[in-house]
Amino acid sequence: MESESGLRALVDKFASGHFVPYKARDYARLLHDSFRPRLRSLRRDPAVSPRVRRGAMAALVEGGGVDALDDRDRAAIERLIRVKISDESPMLPSSTLSGWWMAVPGASYEGVFEALGLHDRRPVTVAAGVQASEGREIDVPGPDGADLTVGRAFVTPELNGWRLIFGPFDLLVGDLWDGMIKTVERLSVHCGHAQFFFLDDAGGSDVWIVAENGRVIRQYAAEGEPEWEGDPLPWETLEADGPYFDPDESPSHAGTMEARTACAYLSVDPDAVGPDTEVRGHGWLAVTAPGVGHGAFPGRLSI
Repeated sequence: MESESGLRALVDKFASGHFVPYKARDYARLLHDSFRPRLRSLRRDPAVSPRVRRGAMAALVEGGGVDALDDRDRAAIERLIRVKISDESPMLPSSTLSGWWMAVPGASYEGVFEALGLHDRRPVTVAAGVQASEGREIDVPGPDGADLTVGRAFVTPELNGWRLIFGPFDLLVGDLWDGMIKTVERLSVHCGHAQFFFLDDAGGSDVWIVAENGRVIRQYAAEGEPEWEGDPLPWETLEADGPYFDPDESPSHAGTMEARTACAYLSVDPDAVGPDTEVRGHGWLAVTAPGVGHGAFPGRLSI
């Protein structure tokens, strides 16, 4: 497979512009070190067709990430990203069945990166940011020589005044409950205000948390004891407002809105983001550990 014919067959798969088989992607990663010099050469060979040059570039990125490209190609991708950002209609991950995200005010979002330990941020389209944040984590050598698991987080452009954060739960949050509280409180220290949403229909989890200046002020957890904590927010409809309220069954501060409804009142409903959403600025893609960079993540992203 390491022959010239094998390389050409691989390039042809990536040049098709259609679905690339898993086997081809696996080969691109497995043989990247041996194929990289020749693939780079194909990128600059005027005798080969644009189709082949395009396939060589895709194979390079699939096998070694953006750092596998030379400066010229990296600059071209950065220019393309800037063009795409200006004309993109955002679409965020759906919370159907399951999902989690955080939200902070657009005016104070800069605190996100320090609060969550994010590094090497780069401008990115929403499509690429979502794909990267849902992508696989990688293991790299840590400072002590042991493996360090690293992922990528996506901070959206400002959407109706809010920035949303998506990424690997285990790396950004950790523990299912204590981690949520600590993370949203820490985020609110740096951003003034922060919100956390977590949904898992199969497991019965439905959570929303609001924190300000380092302290949770309101939270709902479907499986919590108690379900509701903190003073009701001005927009909430309470169980006590209903005709069948029983004070022996529910406390007076019990609300009625679960995460999928509350998010629209609190900030932004990801499922409602689209062409009519007011967008300002651009999104950021960042890495969960320092000194790793984006090139360590193999695979292509849809720009």
